[in-house]
Amino acid sequence: MAELNFRHRGKEGPTNVLAFPQREGDFSGPQMDLLGDVVICADRIAHDAEELGYTRAEMALYVLIHGVLHLMGVHHDLPARRTSMEEKVEQLFHRLISSSLMT
Repeated sequence: MAELNFRHRGKEGPTNVLAFPQREGDFSGPQMDLLGDVVICADRIAHDAEELGYTRAEMALYVLIHGVLHLMGVHHDLPARRTSMEEKVEQLFHRLISSSLMT
């Protein structure tokens, strides 16, 4: 994950999730039913879950939601966007958790 993070974002070290949209890059054309790929780092999920008091499954769901939102064009490069992104992730996460998806 550290290698992917450096190659695609220019950032050192691993991250918990990376999203690779189908509509960008070297693809000749996006498929309408394919948003892209979300890569999740299991080691970072385990670390983050322990640090934040989540189960690994909950943490994986949280970062998956974050990654899918990126594939849908939601970003957090500016402070206002960061707040909006965090709110969307939290709302979807809690909705899915409360619907007993994780039990």
